[in-house]
Amino acid sequence: MTVQDPRAEQTIALSASQPAAGVTVLAVSGEVDMVSAPALRDALVNGLADGGTFVVNMTGVTFLGSAGLAVLVEAARLAPQHSAALKVVATARAVTRPLEATGLGEVFSVHESVDAAVSA
Repeated sequence: MTVQDPRAEQTIALSASQPAAGVTVLAVSGEVDMVSAPALRDALVNGLADGGTFVVNMTGVTFLGSAGLAVLVEAARLAPQHSAALKVVATARAVTRPLEATGLGEVFSVHESVDAAVSA
């Protein structure tokens, strides 16, 4: 029997871009769970420090666990301290369902595309 350390697997991919002045888009894909949530947290905290509009594009997320939700809540609390507007792009059920089930869909500014988030 072979047992693989789950921490050795990359379960999340993060890619930041700045499509316009004052706008940062963090594309997230893969599974956001207790193993990968710290990487997301680091990216969000560092990105929010720049202020402006910060869009978390979660269209590539295949799983959003409670650790990921906690990171998003923390980011929403930090955003005003950095004069940042946090916006979430979510279309997949893997993301929209946990947001709806926890009531967090009402807390975050959730959009169906990056363009919609940036122009809102």
